[in-house]
Amino acid sequence: MVKTHCPYCALQCGTLLTVNTSGGLDIAPDPHFPVNAGRLCGKGATAAGVLTAPDRLTTPLVRPHPGAEQTAASWPAALDRVADTLGRLIRESGPDSVAVFGGGGLTNEKAYALGKFARTVLRTSRIDYNGRFCMSSAAAAGNAAFGLDRGLPFPVEDLAAADVVLLAGANIAETMPPLLGRLERADLIVIDPRRTPTAERARLHLRPAPGTDLALALGLLHTAVAENLADRDYVARRTTGFDAAWAHAAQWWPERAERITGVPVADQLTAVRMLADAGRRYVLTGRGAEQHSKGTDTVSAYINLALALGLPGRVGSGYGCLTGQGNGQGGREHGQKADQLPGYRSISDPGARTHVASVWGVDPELLPGPGIGAGELLERLGQPGGPRALLVFGSNPVVSAPDARRVAERLRALDLLVVADFVPSETARSADVVLPVTQWAEEEGTMTNLEGRVLRRRRVLDPPPGVRSDLWVLRELAGRLGAPPAAFPDDPRAVFAELRRASAGGPADYAGIDPDALDTPVHWPSRAPGESTPRLFLDRFAHPDGRARFRPVDHRPAAETPDADFPLYGTTGRLSAHYQSGAQTRRVPELMKRESEGFVEVHPDTAARCGVADGRPARVVSRRGVAQVTVRTVPSLPVDTVYLPFHFAGAERANLITNPARDPVSGMPEFKVSAVRLEPLDGGVA
Repeated sequence: MVKTHCPYCALQCGTLLTVNTSGGLDIAPDPHFPVNAGRLCGKGATAAGVLTAPDRLTTPLVRPHPGAEQTAASWPAALDRVADTLGRLIRESGPDSVAVFGGGGLTNEKAYALGKFARTVLRTSRIDYNGRFCMSSAAAAGNAAFGLDRGLPFPVEDLAAADVVLLAGANIAETMPPLLGRLERADLIVIDPRRTPTAERARLHLRPAPGTDLALALGLLHTAVAENLADRDYVARRTTGFDAAWAHAAQWWPERAERITGVPVADQLTAVRMLADAGRRYVLTGRGAEQHSKGTDTVSAYINLALALGLPGRVGSGYGCLTGQGNGQGGREHGQKADQLPGYRSISDPGARTHVASVWGVDPELLPGPGIGAGELLERLGQPGGPRALLVFGSNPVVSAPDARRVAERLRALDLLVVADFVPSETARSADVVLPVTQWAEEEGTMTNLEGRVLRRRRVLDPPPGVRSDLWVLRELAGRLGAPPAAFPDDPRAVFAELRRASAGGPADYAGIDPDALDTPVHWPSRAPGESTPRLFLDRFAHPDGRARFRPVDHRPAAETPDADFPLYGTTGRLSAHYQSGAQTRRVPELMKRESEGFVEVHPDTAARCGVADGRPARVVSRRGVAQVTVRTVPSLPVDTVYLPFHFAGAERANLITNPARDPVSGMPEFKVSAVRLEPLDGGVA
């Protein structure tokens, strides 16, 4: 029996793996791992199914020329094709003609090596990852408020003692079911336009109209101050900037907030009083608050509320972001994000550049500067002056990116698209070269979950013949492009040892972490051997003066709102049976029995008005594209809103309709609000 962790969400639930008599894996929850405490969701319990998917990639695939079919190739031939083309493009058009797109599911070692490869071998600034679509708004808001971004600055087990928890845009009953088990004691306040399974469990459900979360947060802060429920002593001792933030919130009296959001004044007051009167209380944000063109401001508004009530930096209370992807935290700490170097250092900081360059053995002047976020990067592919080649590791943007039809067009415009994956995702099927790589139970490494806990991923099975690790792929490509072989080891332990040195002294300091000792919990920063920091900010925040910052924000409408041609709000989200783009979970029969097709939820009255019926196909149309899905009538849904899960492919892709409008601070696209109309696909209601 081997102890490791689930390959899916950022809880990284503890699992026990046993090789059964048929050579497959049996999965059981680890009863002693404190995050999930013996619980697993359906995805985690069936994760072994992906290992033996019938279409598992086991040999490189190469498209001989544009328009040709992908054909099997040897590893040397595939890698030579990639290296030769990259080298030619860099010579012809410079380093930024080549781009790299990573993923929040890569191990810390892979994320670190990918960033190092991009910046020292390719010398490109064009690197980012799919976490830009997931938690970037919360990261930006957390850094601004606290001087440091760690999803939860306290252990998950602290939530088990909570009295009240406000969940803003987080449907954990479907996205993180084991976490719901940690909240059995708490009274929940759920903020979500939909009556989700999480909202069903809530004591209080606030239902703002899509795109108005920021107005609601401002109204809640106004109520806290006006009702004398703010912790004035805490604000004076531990924060700065309250007056500037209050200057905006003062204009959002509850009646005004109700007019914009639809949330009754009485419910606003009840929510604030529940938080203010409780002994142990938390404010937690999720994608529903973050995936907006004003997502950073929205999260900042909820942090402002938490600060006004005196929650952050106290044992038993706080603010946290429910990070989504398995290594969304570690993935953004170690160098695959456009503006960061390992250790969560800024790539624009001369001292950070000098330190990391010394570890890498390169001249800091040769490191590229900050790049561009994932949304802008994808838009520029194949455009004049934009990247002509893209390397994709651990991501499926053909399904997961907004305005997906446009993204697919940009990928087709490239000279070279390379995808490293273990299943033929929709993006892999578009690629010129596909490289088959290992997955979770076939590799060693470390992951960092949403609470900053560094975890060991253990190898249980040998990969299929012909499959290689991502680290091996990077080593082979680096060597072909002129890098010394020793600079890119394919041993995860060697990579982690270098990561420790590169992160030393940075905000996310891993210098003291021993990968062989990770059965004992270690939360970063860990500056010395054995050091762990499970709770941040108890004495001071990470800004130089030790104080948290209120950030002044004000509401503005979504980038696109309903009109005569597109009269409905379209919003997207997740299902308990599937994960991210569905490339993995759509290959697990047990999960497909639960949810096998894309659909649109719509109120029965809205369905009748649009001429569609329950169980019948329909078109959801936006200015960007059309999703063809099956109608599900849901009486609890607002009459002006339709909802689509985003895990499905082809014509069922929810992201065919989503808006690529971006947050100016985080680069987050506006996944949660699109103006749409609903049409029958088969001639109308029978």
